[in-house]
Amino acid sequence: MPLEFGLWRVDDKPVRVVTRPMRLENRLEEFIEADPDILGRTLLLIGRQVQTDYGKFIDLLGIDGEGGLHVLELKRDRTPRDVVAQLLDYASWVQDLSNERVREIYGAYARGRGLVEELDEAFALRFGGSPPEALNSAHTLTVVASEIDAATERIVTYLAAGYQVPLNVLFFRHFEDEGRSYLARTWLIDETETAVTPAGAKSRRKQEPWNGTDWYVSFGEESGSRSWEDALRYAFVSAGGGEWFSRTLRSLPLGARVFTHIPKTGYVGVGTVSGEPQPFEEAVLTVDDESRLMSDLPLKGHYRTNGPATDEEDGEDRREWVVPVAWDAAVPRAKALWRTGFFANQNSACKLRARFTIDEVSRHFGIG
Repeated sequence: MPLEFGLWRVDDKPVRVVTRPMRLENRLEEFIEADPDILGRTLLLIGRQVQTDYGKFIDLLGIDGEGGLHVLELKRDRTPRDVVAQLLDYASWVQDLSNERVREIYGAYARGRGLVEELDEAFALRFGGSPPEALNSAHTLTVVASEIDAATERIVTYLAAGYQVPLNVLFFRHFEDEGRSYLARTWLIDETETAVTPAGAKSRRKQEPWNGTDWYVSFGEESGSRSWEDALRYAFVSAGGGEWFSRTLRSLPLGARVFTHIPKTGYVGVGTVSGEPQPFEEAVLTVDDESRLMSDLPLKGHYRTNGPATDEEDGEDRREWVVPVAWDAAVPRAKALWRTGFFANQNSACKLRARFTIDEVSRHFGIG
């Protein structure tokens, strides 16, 4: 049966608030754009009237905190068959959107509305962190309607429940009471997880492309085990204390460009890997054109393993590993650069795909 609900004002006794007809769907698009939280889901809108490659226009396109896309289509005066068929057509287009295309859609939307133009920055402002490397790993389809008929309910429930199509209906009802207007909302399918993940090679296109050169390095200064002052002066990065911490750093290839970040502080240097990874006790660095054992240098960090270098039970290497770097530009900790939307990661090193971070850090440090 068609979905319905009522609203009562309760003072001395319950008084039902009158449902008023309203050309609501002509205004819902504006309401949602003005305050996406009206949907009951935390979304960042990235497009309105987005033109597909087939000449059709998606009413609203959003992204969630996991990087999944949400297609919102207003029912307006269309039949259930028409609006559902339209959404499925949009889904066939949306599922193939690459990371770059998603960013282009947001950029065009932002420029037309005076918003921050980089998706990374807008994402961080909305969700409190940088976007996942893979955008559009899933998508969700929503019919937005001011009323719902039995046919729409049957079709949507059949597709969503029977065939796991990521489809739902967000139903709004308009009420008036003593000169005030109210909107009430509910979902047709309660708490459904209407999202699908594209399979196979397509999912790889959802990541930003890697340029084959740039890497992210996290330089932790916890517990005085290492010091950025040492790394800045003697040109190196390091990590250790366990296999998980040093393994990714040891994978840095010669010639890699490293964007070095101090956790909870910011980016402090960009340089090129100039030597092979070495355990601290054997590491040799070039100081004033002279090769020196790192352990012989006056260092602020201690870089030595507390306890045995290799765990006797699991055989895990706990040594500090050092990678020489030729700094293109580097600054003291106090001059670290951080902007909302910058990439940050717990790995000691990983491929850096975040174009916004690469561009802004390079620009700040004057690197081409």
